[in-house]
Amino acid sequence: MSGEKLSVAVVGVGEHGRNHALQYKSVAGVELAGVYDLRADRRNQVAEDLGVRSFSSLEEVWRSARAASVVIPTTSHASVARQAFERGVDILLEKPITRTVEEAGEITKLAAAKGCILQVGHVERFNPGVIAAKSITRHPLFFEIHRLGVFSPRSLDVDVVFDLMIHDLDLVLWLAESSVREVRAVGLPVLSDKVDIANARLEFDSGAVANLTASRVSTEKVRKFRYFQPHEYVSIDFTRRDVLVVNAGDSEGQPQIGFRKLETHPAEPLRAEIEAFVECVRTRRPPLVGGTEGREALALATQVMSEIEAHAERVKLILTRPPGQIGES
Repeated sequence: MSGEKLSVAVVGVGEHGRNHALQYKSVAGVELAGVYDLRADRRNQVAEDLGVRSFSSLEEVWRSARAASVVIPTTSHASVARQAFERGVDILLEKPITRTVEEAGEITKLAAAKGCILQVGHVERFNPGVIAAKSITRHPLFFEIHRLGVFSPRSLDVDVVFDLMIHDLDLVLWLAESSVREVRAVGLPVLSDKVDIANARLEFDSGAVANLTASRVSTEKVRKFRYFQPHEYVSIDFTRRDVLVVNAGDSEGQPQIGFRKLETHPAEPLRAEIEAFVECVRTRRPPLVGGTEGREALALATQVMSEIEAHAERVKLILTRPPGQIGES
């Protein structure tokens, strides 16, 4: 494959899918073969804007591309992934990996059987601040995480657990490196008929505890990811893409508080995610976030949602479960 351009496509060109297509256009050694979307007007407009082909069917995509980003409603993830793998096409599949944990297991096994790359779009793992923090993480014992957003009509047919919190559930699993022992959670609808704000408390076999809050009804955007390990406090800023470490030291017999920012390598997370996917396609190296990791994040999100439903039943609060967790429509 070296020396020739890698032909890629984007399936689903809503706002986020269009961003995928824009990134592919500028990645060295990659040719964006075209885009596909169920909405002909949308795919034609994006294709015209980017000077690429507008595919009229998924069959055309699989015949024309070696790899593809799939940025569509999660209810269709499993069926589209199966088509891609049956035709030997590698995919970057937006999060959540699938609608159900069972579907996630099925497509992960199929990808392995067909020798295909399956990367799941948990883009926060590619944030420079997160990467730097991971390098110094050792036995974290307490996480305090807030992911709050202002109200937007987008993604209102999915609970906030699958829309926002799943990002941080994936990161906690990655950093804690331990199985979850217990989950407690509460959530409620505020401005929609789905859960708009949720809080979860996780206990790990390692002894670590994580407290996570996700909201899409906040008055401001907040992205705070903080955790504590012996003698250190680590704070990741997703917006600035940096990480601050606070620790205690000793100077001439007096306790001192030290502050330091870890060195990071400037990168736009989506760009870094796509470049990593392209490299995996070329080298056949397993991705940082593969089917197994995507399934684990989905399983934990599903468990959190089940606990929210159990709590709602106890307090006689009516919740409406979505038919499937979406990625983008």
